Amino acid sequence: MALKSMTGFGRGEANGGGVKVTVELSTVNRKQFDCAFSMPRELLCMDARLQSLAHSRISRGYVKGLVAVTAGEAASGGLRLAAVRGQIEALRSLARELGLADDLAASALLRLPEALRTGLLPEDPLEFWPLLECAAVAALDSLETMRLREGAALEQDLRQRFQELRKTGEAIAALAPAVPSAYKAALEKRLAELMGAAAAVDPALLAREAAVFADRCDVSEELTRLRSHFDQTEKVLSQGGACGRTLDFLCQELFREINTTGSKANNAEIARLVIGFKAGLEAAREQVQNIE
Repeated sequence: MALKSMTGFGRGEANGGGVKVTVELSTVNRKQFDCAFSMPRELLCMDARLQSLAHSRISRGYVKGLVAVTAGEAASGGLRLAAVRGQIEALRSLARELGLADDLAASALLRLPEALRTGLLPEDPLEFWPLLECAAVAALDSLETMRLREGAALEQDLRQRFQELRKTGEAIAALAPAVPSAYKAALEKRLAELMGAAAAVDPALLAREAAVFADRCDVSEELTRLRSHFDQTEKVLSQGGACGRTLDFLCQELFREINTTGSKANNAEIARLVIGFKAGLEAAREQVQNIE
């Protein structure tokens, strides 16, 4: 199963009974699923159905939907003239009662609530659901195509980023074993400088101090867990699907291990590599935030 991006756009149309329904969907990043539809008020009872339909195809992210209903090519309906006339008469009657000038112009009709309603929708909105569902499914199909295309690009980018991070981790692992011996040599040299060349350094004391340091700077456990997390990341990317949260968690665990490694290693070159690792991991995590 391929990865899906959380950002995308889709559009779908359906025609029937002289009516054309257009559904447009746009999605952006969000930790949880959230959905909002804008539609004619006669169809507001369909909001729960549309949200359920969208949630069946989208596990997380913010979905913004727009539903538009227009007359099809074969439509013969017109404006609700009777309703418009009623509103005009009511306005003029009120104007006479209040002693206001009758300055109603044709352009003012566009501001009347009933003027632009065409009477296309049936009395029972449930009869309209099959047509609306058809347009919504088409929009979801279009949206999924775009999200899959962007998801493929994200997967390729993330694989490359995690591969570079794995190489940095292996470079740290190659340097780590030499840290205790380097510390022992530096300690021995420092003690010789302080005590003088003629003074003998107690080998047992030196060995004990080196052993304590080696235990304190041992990062083998952290590096083992780091490799395990990289293996798990590779597995998750290969499985695909809605894996954004899992990858985000693995990024947190990778940061935890590399941060501990940097604080324990006590080596300038390892510290430099850890800083580069953190920068690369942060860039990878930003990309992970785009995955469903």
